[in-house]
Amino acid sequence: MKPMKVVTSLGVALPAANVDTDQLIPARFMKEPRSVGYGQFLLYDLRHDDHGQPKADFILHHPEASKAEVMVSRRNFGAGSSREAAVYALVDDGFRCVVAPSFGDIFASNAVNNGLLPAVVTEDDAEQLLAALGNAPSAMTVDLEALTVSVGAVSVPFTLSPVWRTKLLNGWDDIDMTRQHTDTIAAFAHQYAEQFPWSAPSPPGASLIGKG
Repeated sequence: MKPMKVVTSLGVALPAANVDTDQLIPARFMKEPRSVGYGQFLLYDLRHDDHGQPKADFILHHPEASKAEVMVSRRNFGAGSSREAAVYALVDDGFRCVVAPSFGDIFASNAVNNGLLPAVVTEDDAEQLLAALGNAPSAMTVDLEALTVSVGAVSVPFTLSPVWRTKLLNGWDDIDMTRQHTDTIAAFAHQYAEQFPWSAPSPPGASLIGKG
């Protein structure tokens, strides 16, 4: 994953609560391979009418929306089923951060594992950000080092698990995190082998039955 320190980009407002994973990417599109680009399916049923025609006033159809890397929404973002494709849709559409008062637990974990920052703010601060963004993409700054998100004169703090923050700052996945403890793991393995030598695996071809 690409390390994340500060994201300076356009941001868009999605002033809705309980935007679940089925809204983020409807199930019927998950039969498609990700290689087609899941970004085109992001919020499909919200941004299109019953005839499949784009809703001109939906924020993601704004001419500048394709440059947005930050989305601000309301509570319970990404609730619902555990489909990782919901995160793929956001990432494939260019988003690097979603700001909301709360997230579905599995969605948030999937987000971090795909380089998408789930920044948690208070409900009051979310409303401030939504008001500052308005109905058009606006410049935003998300500072992962300072744990702040800003739109114009509005700057609010956000929270994130320290482990997730470390992963995103360094662009690490779970394997990379484990590698940071290589020396400790090796020392434990050596100590354990000395304390319990009988637990070591037998060499190839060795008989498991003692000779009489």
